Amino acid sequence: MGATAESRYADSLTGSWLAERLGIDPLRIEAMRRDGELIAVREPGADDWHYPAWQFEAWQPRRGVARVVAAAREAGLDETRLYDVLTAPSGLMGDRQLADLLVEGRDDEVIAAVRAAGA
Repeated sequence: MGATAESRYADSLTGSWLAERLGIDPLRIEAMRRDGELIAVREPGADDWHYPAWQFEAWQPRRGVARVVAAAREAGLDETRLYDVLTAPSGLMGDRQLADLLVEGRDDEVIAAVRAAGA
């Protein structure tokens, strides 16, 4: 099962659920997170990583995810701050989020905003 409704990361899937859904070893999911291929967050004090569902298309990481993670790391943003930047409502886009732009394939705009958040 994915995340619980009361979770801060209710839009996310647990690593074990994701590994089962993808039919791969949970250690491979963890390696993908460490290597910057996936965005993951966890509750303070928790051990379990949660993977936002919006970063997947047909159960594969979206094309721009690795670039966004790389930009966040270069800008000094940790996983939690990256998630917050990607999911915060943007005043310029109404109720939309940067994660919505990532889903639309507008990677360059997301990367520019992530870099600006680290400045």
